Amino acid sequence: MNALKEKKKLSIRRKLSKKLKKEKRSSGLFLTPSFLGVLVFFVIPFIVVIYYSMIDNPLSGDFVFLKNFQMVLKNAAFKKAAINTLKFSAVSVPLAVVLSLLLAIILERKLPFRSQFRTFFLSPMMVPVASIVLIWQVLFHYNGAVNEVLIALGGGKIDWMKSQYSQIVVVILFLWKNLGYNMILFMAALASIPKDIIEVAKLESASPLQTFFYIKMRYLSSTILFVTIMSLINSFKVFREVYLLTGDRPYDTLYMMQHFMNNMFKSLDYQKLSAAAILMSLVMIVLIGIMFLVEGIYGKDVEG
Repeated sequence: MNALKEKKKLSIRRKLSKKLKKEKRSSGLFLTPSFLGVLVFFVIPFIVVIYYSMIDNPLSGDFVFLKNFQMVLKNAAFKKAAINTLKFSAVSVPLAVVLSLLLAIILERKLPFRSQFRTFFLSPMMVPVASIVLIWQVLFHYNGAVNEVLIALGGGKIDWMKSQYSQIVVVILFLWKNLGYNMILFMAALASIPKDIIEVAKLESASPLQTFFYIKMRYLSSTILFVTIMSLINSFKVFREVYLLTGDRPYDTLYMMQHFMNNMFKSLDYQKLSAAAILMSLVMIVLIGIMFLVEGIYGKDVEG
């Protein structure tokens, strides 16, 4: 009897092992196209960029190690682009996170015209960037709607895109374009917070502020991290909007990192372009790493 049982166990184990092997093979086959896509379109190009950043030119291919990075860091145009990009991100990213969270909290309540407000903030997602830029040109042109309002109020005209206010105009554009998507993410996160915990907090006489900061913020930490990362990436990619508004040689405060890279590409200076791209990637990796550490400390006691 024991021998029969052992044989049955062995046969079951063999069947299970064969089944697992088949599943591994099939899953590997399904993953292969995605793996090849990532390899061809992301990994290999990034390796090529690293290679270009460490040679003198693509023709000779002489290895110069960090010389291109030193040249880029000393370049006045790069310094201006880096400072402008960091300033823009430092202003726009916190505003994008805080304002979208506030909107989500407001729209979570049963307010009149709530669906209309959602539609208003989501409408930029359905409109092409070129159309959004056209609206901004109508509003902030020297003879545009905003200047007409200023004149009616007794003020003077401002050349918005060629003044110290130019970056503020782009920040407003960035916020209007991204708030809707961030707001939806926060609304979904707020809806997923366990209701029984909120009820217990109310029974314990916790104030709305205490409930928000000690309970809701803990459960929102992962969503805040995701929204912040996405907003940071989008702030580094604001070149498209600025280019459509002002061209490839904008006012000084709007000269961003991607303007510098675009100009290096036009002049076929692949070494500086590659070095600048790697430096920007390193800055983003460090910032995102810090965000993950903060989120890990703040939200570590929240159940998954």
